[in-house]
Amino acid sequence: MNTFATIDTGSYQNLILIARVYNGEIKEVVLDHGRITKLGEGVNTTGVLNAEAQARTFKVMEEFRSLMDKYGVEKYYAAGTSALREAKNSSDFVEKVKEKTGIEINVIPGEEEARLSFMAAVVGLNLKDRETVITDIGGGSTEFIFGQGVKILKRFSMKLGVLKLTERFLKSDPVTEDEFGEMMNYLKNELKDISAPPDDPLLVGMGGTMTNLSAIKHKLEKYDPQVVQGSYMNPEELNRIIDDLKSRTIEKRKEIKGLQPGREEVILAGAAILKSVMQGIGADGITISDMGLRHGLMFDKFCYKKHLRS
Repeated sequence: MNTFATIDTGSYQNLILIARVYNGEIKEVVLDHGRITKLGEGVNTTGVLNAEAQARTFKVMEEFRSLMDKYGVEKYYAAGTSALREAKNSSDFVEKVKEKTGIEINVIPGEEEARLSFMAAVVGLNLKDRETVITDIGGGSTEFIFGQGVKILKRFSMKLGVLKLTERFLKSDPVTEDEFGEMMNYLKNELKDISAPPDDPLLVGMGGTMTNLSAIKHKLEKYDPQVVQGSYMNPEELNRIIDDLKSRTIEKRKEIKGLQPGREEVILAGAAILKSVMQGIGADGITISDMGLRHGLMFDKFCYKKHLRS
């Protein structure tokens, strides 16, 4: 049995998955752990990673290095996403991380991120016989994957992330109706060409926004992946959450059961993206996957491809 790790260096959150793998299968998840660092903070306006965000992320990467050493990780793969794709100084950051921690971050294209997210959802929810539209709402971008069973029909990435939208539109605390309305109009326009295939596909959501919304719906005082994985949310439930978030200050949002500490500022933008996607697709609801990019990386890099065979 081998011990492998995958790292998702995201625009808002950094995550690490450590697993024991035998004969091409994950036999044990040793650790599934995340830290909010807001690496992409300000990238949308300045085009660069700021010093404070880099420092927060360096600290977390050092922690991840210690965890890999602690659990005897033999091989790892670290991926960087939207913020590192877009920031002008991302290569300097990647070099410094390698110098300080020994971790080499591979900045992956948006379409590759979408492919790996698709893999995680299809395997994790056993969707090999379903037509699906999978969306992964992140800090700096949102990925879309249209699939039929294990086959990807279409995939693309849009520069719509919770951090970007929050910084651009939601500047009051609590937000105003004008701010929220302007953001929704922007999303409607950006997503105007999103439409569902004709065969009534299953809409699946993944990423920190999605799992947090599910945890809020279920009022989870302690996050439970078994409750979140495969859970379902309809538009009425989502609208109730949005109305509650809009009515609160950021500080008051901390009292909401299920909301991950550190996500109070951006969760409303994430819920707005989801609402717009559901409207564009014409979906009656969304099924939520607890698995994400880190799981897709684990399947792709360290497990046999039999996961995605029909």
